[in-house]
Amino acid sequence: MTYFENSQGIRFYYKDLGEGPAILLVHSWAIDSSMWEYQVPALIAAGHRVVAMDRRGHGRSDEPGAGYDLDTLADDLAALVEHLDLSEITLVAHSMGCAEITRYLSRHGSARVSRAVYLAGVTPYVRGVVGEENYEAFLAEIAAERPLWFSTRREGYFAMPDSGVSDALADDQMATMLRTPLEVLMACQRAGTGTDVTAELSRVDVPVLVIHGDRDESTPLEITGQPTSELIPDSRLEIYAGGPHGLYVTHQRQLTADLLKFAAQTP
Repeated sequence: MTYFENSQGIRFYYKDLGEGPAILLVHSWAIDSSMWEYQVPALIAAGHRVVAMDRRGHGRSDEPGAGYDLDTLADDLAALVEHLDLSEITLVAHSMGCAEITRYLSRHGSARVSRAVYLAGVTPYVRGVVGEENYEAFLAEIAAERPLWFSTRREGYFAMPDSGVSDALADDQMATMLRTPLEVLMACQRAGTGTDVTAELSRVDVPVLVIHGDRDESTPLEITGQPTSELIPDSRLEIYAGGPHGLYVTHQRQLTADLLKFAAQTP
């Protein structure tokens, strides 16, 4: 397994596989870089260098007691990019990761980035849309009994049974999510869905592909993907029919094909 340490001595697990133009995969809230296992082999086979890191507090990375705000998370990404000296990157993020890469671009600039993909993102500002009372009730439900919270959303996350996702696969994904500590889950949820990145999206200066499903129960299209695409100057919205939040599983072939096509485009 491969690790690096940032300037504060926090250790991060990451994968660096293949050769060619770099694709940096940023994982979702609660899970880790293993979520991309359905895309990585095809991206490597197509001639890409694929990099994916476990966010602090997730997977095999260290779990410090602080640093789960967007600024620090963006700095963690920047530390990895600099450690590997990546350039002309295609940034690909899912869910909370979309807020993370938005802050990376606004805080560290796009000198090393050629393009970005926002997959089932939480941007621009879920908390502002649902209202403070509903938002705090949502967080309280997670804190009260997180196994139940994940269990009740399992089928919707994968659009089961229509998507054909097996119980075994869904259970495996939920088990990974439940390994993330509650305090990390809560802090990262506030960072991702509780931070307004509206103004930052309007300043994104690389081409962006926004991919969202029209059956996404976690981040409904009309409050996330649609306004995100409208805010980013050079963006295109691709809507997956019947697509839930877990598009990386349910639409893995379509997603991989779209990633490869977009990554091959000249900025």
